[in-house]
Amino acid sequence: MQGGSSGIGYGLKYQARCISDVKADTDYTSFLTGTLSLKEENEVHLLRLSSGGSELICEGLFSHPNEIWDLASCPFDQRIFSTVFSTGESFGAAIWQIPELYGQLNSPQLERIASLDAHVGKVNCVLWWPSGRCDKLISMDEQNIFLWSLDSSKKSAEVLSKDSAGMLHSLSGGAWNPHDVNAVAATGESSVQFWDLRTMKKVNSIERAHVRGVDYNPKREHILVTAEDESGIHVWDLRKAKVPVQELPGHTHWTWAVKCNPEYDGLILSAGTDSAVNLWYASASSTDEKTSERPVESTRQRVNLLLNSYTDYEDSVYGLAWSSREPWVFASLSYDGRVVIESVKPFLPRI
Repeated sequence: MQGGSSGIGYGLKYQARCISDVKADTDYTSFLTGTLSLKEENEVHLLRLSSGGSELICEGLFSHPNEIWDLASCPFDQRIFSTVFSTGESFGAAIWQIPELYGQLNSPQLERIASLDAHVGKVNCVLWWPSGRCDKLISMDEQNIFLWSLDSSKKSAEVLSKDSAGMLHSLSGGAWNPHDVNAVAATGESSVQFWDLRTMKKVNSIERAHVRGVDYNPKREHILVTAEDESGIHVWDLRKAKVPVQELPGHTHWTWAVKCNPEYDGLILSAGTDSAVNLWYASASSTDEKTSERPVESTRQRVNLLLNSYTDYEDSVYGLAWSSREPWVFASLSYDGRVVIESVKPFLPRI
């Protein structure tokens, strides 16, 4: 089934490429997004879905000093989030706190809690501890992975450990394993690397070219999903990761982002530079099947469903976020600064 968007829209003033679910907000379905303007003062928008689900409301608008290339909300405090930013000459990363709003839209300045300033290269992402209250953070630049301890009360962040992926690798992003908090997947130009945070060493890898996005299935241990430039979406069982257990065709241009649903197993979102968001149902049962003697052929024979393709975008879609509070709701962000909220409820009975 395919069709355009019927969702709720909201327009940012400038271009943008990152959006995050505010997991710690248990009262509202909320998202944070930030702009990417080289010449203008950038903005962070706090968006909330109205109680009737018919309107997307801006609850807070805050100035941010630089272009925002990555944004992630703290899982245990809805007022805290991280950004990776560019000054035009260099990259940096920081932890911010939203001031008390008191019903005011134009609020005081964001408070910078800490700067993750140990990087010397281009910072790509900040990862928060997967769930619950913990002071641990990860940041990655092109060659290094840092593990931090954040003390928001003292407004400081300390490097606990770090290691290098090596000059032959260029890291671009990653995901923290929700089933094993000592494990992190890092994407690169030629592989997905798996790191053990206890030793800060690489323990395994999947050799794949140009992996743009990676996400763990939060409902199924050992299952990882990757988005790759031209070869689509792959589902991996990390216990036997030589070949993917499932393949989805991806997008007509580069597949840029992939997100597993936090509650419904097998429900996957993908986005790409073809100006589309695809909703997939990848059968979970196939990941439990024993690997046959001819695994590639077996993979191709499996049936996967494209539930819907949302095509009402005028630019590339880089940002995706499922709502953890209402897991049938997701937000997408196209490069022209358009946020769209969609409900996948019509497709749930089929799953």
